[in-house]
Amino acid sequence: MDKIVEVISPILFKDDGTAVFAVLDGGSIPGLLEKLHAVPRLEFVCLYAGEIKPELAKVAPYLVRLEPNSEFAKWVLREGWGKHWGVFVVAPADFLAMRRHLRRFLIVHTTDGKPFYFRYYDPRVLRPYLPTCTAGELAEFFGPIRTWIAEGEDPSAVLRFNVAAGKLVPHKDDLKLG
Repeated sequence: MDKIVEVISPILFKDDGTAVFAVLDGGSIPGLLEKLHAVPRLEFVCLYAGEIKPELAKVAPYLVRLEPNSEFAKWVLREGWGKHWGVFVVAPADFLAMRRHLRRFLIVHTTDGKPFYFRYYDPRVLRPYLPTCTAGELAEFFGPIRTWIAEGEDPSAVLRFNVAAGKLVPHKDDLKLG
């Protein structure tokens, strides 16, 4: 599976002054919290605010800054690609600004005002959601984010989503793993 790392890393890490973040789903990744704490100097934070119970902390979403060629980034790509572990964002924003921005979308409301968790960090949710957004919704959801990146429904594809002139611009990169 090192081929996955070799092929996806250049798509994530373009060396253009932007940071790369993963939004990882603790509910989809067994032992994520322990893994996060085991990596020295890894910058990560739970997207839920305040003190949360340990059982919720294990399944919560986490924002993680990814560094090119780091063992953690390689692990996420090698072990998690195709398993809906999370999504990636590329942005010229700092860590705290990204946390503030991404936290805004954790709870959404139905038309009758009922709140519910919005698991946008699951690629199976992000893929169908983005094409339904209006220009205003795209502007709000993207905010400082330049690119959202997720595995395709078929994990042999990388999906990149950008916005130009108020419209969603999707790109599909075939991984050519064979």
